[in-house]
Amino acid sequence: MTTRIGVLLPTREQAMTGDFGANPLLEFARAAESYGFDSLWTGDSLTARPRLDPLVVLAAAGAATSRITLGTAALTPALRHPLIGANMLASLDHVCGSRLVLGLGSGFPLPETEEEFAAVGVPFTGRVGRLDENADLWRTAWQATLPDAPTSFKGKYWQAEGLDRLPPPNRPGGPPLWLAGSDTPRVLSRVARRYDGWLPFLPSAEAYGTAWQEIQRLAAEHGRPSDAITPGLYATVTLGPDRAAARRELEHYIEHYYGRSLDFMASIQAYAWGEAEEVAEWLAGYVRAGARHIVLRVGSLTPAPHLEQIARAIAPALRRLS
Repeated sequence: MTTRIGVLLPTREQAMTGDFGANPLLEFARAAESYGFDSLWTGDSLTARPRLDPLVVLAAAGAATSRITLGTAALTPALRHPLIGANMLASLDHVCGSRLVLGLGSGFPLPETEEEFAAVGVPFTGRVGRLDENADLWRTAWQATLPDAPTSFKGKYWQAEGLDRLPPPNRPGGPPLWLAGSDTPRVLSRVARRYDGWLPFLPSAEAYGTAWQEIQRLAAEHGRPSDAITPGLYATVTLGPDRAAARRELEHYIEHYYGRSLDFMASIQAYAWGEAEEVAEWLAGYVRAGARHIVLRVGSLTPAPHLEQIARAIAPALRRLS
């Protein structure tokens, strides 16, 4: 599997600066495609880490581009009713021409995320089970028009009839569903059993390799093909010739993004800063450990200038490894 390189759209960065607008995002999307990036991603949040709605943004990006894969990193399904989500995503799959990939998250365990769930009337407890059931309902809905396929869904949290009345997605069976999570035994088991990809943000390549080997072992036990699961990686990078200055820029970014220090966030997420060659070598460790689709968030409030440097100095080095 060739290593693919994606980049995150700066929707959260717009909220952090208070400078919202669709045109800069579409210019960013077109630039990413022209520079040869394989994919373009956007995050999801209402009140915890506000930004423009990811599905609306990706619909616009899908119309503004023709080749690049479009994805969510990560979508929080609990923020939308599952039937509304199923219909919106099937519609988006048509707009994107089957270029859609959905990284899904159950909600980052922070107080502001709990407040966000409460704001839409969804319990924070049981969110993992809700995520998995939501994915099952979507897949049932997206296949409901096929011959002899079930047209109803009965789960612990949701029940639905007449799913065959919903428009099917453009891609038969619907977009691939990746689980955005860590390397806990429960997460690895869920990826191995039911998801099409794994999108972690593990802070070390060694931990990544150990976890990926376990996913492969568990998937084989469940009789899944060796290529059934795409091993992804979500990493944040800040480029600059002065390593100390790059770290300061990243620290400023993270404190505004999460309201927490870089030292704290780097203990649970993947971060690198400095010259492009140094960052490329750090990411190469993950490729050697098995990562094959790397999603890069630029740790800067002005991410667009970093695109060309990533495309010219980092992406080719990582693709050569695989």
